[in-house]
Amino acid sequence: MSGKVRVVTVGSSLAPLLADAAARASHYAEAAAARSIAPSQAARDALGHLDGPLPEQPSAPADVLRLLDEAGSPAATVSTAGRYFGFVNGGVLPAALAAKWLAATWNQNAALRVMSPIAAKLEDIALAWLQDLLGLPAGCGGGFVTCATMANFAALCAARHALLRRAGWDVEQRGLFGAPEIAVYVGEEVHVSILKALMMAGFGRERVTRIPADGQGRLRAEKIPALGDGSLLILQAGNVNTGAFDPFEEACARAREAGAWVHVDAAFGMWAAASPARAHLTRGLMNADSWGADAHKWLNAGYDSGLVFVRDGEALRAAMSVTAPYLISGDAREPAHFTPESSRWPRGVEVWAALRSLGRAGVIELVERCCRHAVRFSEGLRAAGYAVLNDVVLNQVMVSFGRPEKTRSVIAAVQQEGTCWCGGTEWQGHTAMRISVSDWATTEDDVERSLAAILRMAKQSS
Repeated sequence: MSGKVRVVTVGSSLAPLLADAAARASHYAEAAAARSIAPSQAARDALGHLDGPLPEQPSAPADVLRLLDEAGSPAATVSTAGRYFGFVNGGVLPAALAAKWLAATWNQNAALRVMSPIAAKLEDIALAWLQDLLGLPAGCGGGFVTCATMANFAALCAARHALLRRAGWDVEQRGLFGAPEIAVYVGEEVHVSILKALMMAGFGRERVTRIPADGQGRLRAEKIPALGDGSLLILQAGNVNTGAFDPFEEACARAREAGAWVHVDAAFGMWAAASPARAHLTRGLMNADSWGADAHKWLNAGYDSGLVFVRDGEALRAAMSVTAPYLISGDAREPAHFTPESSRWPRGVEVWAALRSLGRAGVIELVERCCRHAVRFSEGLRAAGYAVLNDVVLNQVMVSFGRPEKTRSVIAAVQQEGTCWCGGTEWQGHTAMRISVSDWATTEDDVERSLAAILRMAKQSS
């Protein structure tokens, strides 16, 4: 290569660059409410400006940021303006967003306490707060992961360790070849994240016994087969379509009698435990052995932020920890010993910031407000003559507009019109629109505007 290579340094250029980034981010946030929730085709097409061969020479950071903003921001789905109701996606609280910016500047590796005392301390605090807020067993182990899939994976690995250790098998040393069999039981409406976690943990996503579910997707406790001390029973808190909860008290009692392990996929339903008005849905939930949840859903800590909790913290540690001479561990909890990842983002920062900013009262209000919004959607849709397919017990609404073709047409029209964004689903033989209310920023006006747009599109669709 001939010529002089321009060296990009930090130095005094960092302050104006960060100020520019803050200004661009603030402009995006302030303009989001006026934008179509789904990006336009023109914005999608303009993403080609980001493409091309790898540049031969360095680029000025300010130029990189400008290109990213000008081509990227218009093509972002507006998931933070209060009218995005797809996939149980939460928004991001202001305190969590600002904390994430600061943490990105810190650039901490949250693997070990010696690498980042601040990351480890915030994890300690946030875990204690979460145990208190959600009514988790005192002293349970926990970890900060990317999502509910990885939370379920980590918990299932802990279950695998405990069940096989009981059978005299060291799975971490010997693997699964020749290991005693673990019988896995799931509900008929099991979420795909559990199936993926089972696959990654070596159980197989189809090598399971499926237990019949009722019309709301709840596992039928009377249909649970005879369990043994080598059994793994997986329950659900918050069905992704209906919001329904499995019968934890009866199911956990059956499992405990047999010595089976109970894991709960509680991606967003876990947060109902914090709300006095919804806590009855979670009755018996804390009798399980492990739980997987998300903080980027109802807590609105921003992506990505998953949580794993295990009653027997040593089982989680045994399943996740590794050692090497250069990995210096102290007597206190070491974050990497409780997660699949070693080097990783300090997710405890945003969770701590979200909890600190909301407090207990704020979490309760957030959960209950989203549930009220969901009820309003269901009332408005029913009043217009459309079939709401689920009991609206939480933040999920499913609606059919008649024939499957008509429902799919309404979903497509709503997404294209842009006032709000709702997804589609298939539920026990019905095609439905799914409305998930999880964003702290959603207001009553957002709901009324969105409801009006949905009804308008339904009227216009053939």
